Amino acid sequence: MKNCHVVLLRGINVGGHNKLRMAEFAALLEELGFTGVRTYIQSGNVVLGAGAKHARSLASTISGALEERFGLQIPIVTRTASAFRAVLEGNPFLAEGADVGSLHASFLGSKPKAAAIAELDPDFSPGDEFRVVGDTIYIHCPNGLARTKLTNVYFDRMLKTVSTYRNWKTVMKIDAMIEEFAG
Repeated sequence: MKNCHVVLLRGINVGGHNKLRMAEFAALLEELGFTGVRTYIQSGNVVLGAGAKHARSLASTISGALEERFGLQIPIVTRTASAFRAVLEGNPFLAEGADVGSLHASFLGSKPKAAAIAELDPDFSPGDEFRVVGDTIYIHCPNGLARTKLTNVYFDRMLKTVSTYRNWKTVMKIDAMIEEFAG
């Protein structure tokens, strides 16, 4: 698991915008020298192996290659396998018994400043809850993500970083992919 990383692309294959076929993306990653490349669904979830050279600049290497090959400027958030697993294990809403179907994680490009977190309005989207833990936002939307005001736009603006959401089912699937990679 030492060289295993998770790559999360934001806003691809949504509403006909930023179209990127995962098979083509995986081939590009292999050309760049990444190993064990595995993707999950068409929304930009990748588990791969990266040596020390690539690990330091993973997001910028992939971002540059995506722009060069496909003309796409896509926000990318990465995590080491151990950091990703910590997200899975640290969901406070699971500990409180929330329904898995209402849970999401927003992975942040950088850890926000405490002052920015303090400016977030806990009542911004009535009925929904969120907790910022390090570089992750845990989100509980009992009325569904389609109805929440807790969007990437809101969090990016307030926290001065880039974010990308994944539903909890996807988080669990990516964790299973990490396990297979390490296996």
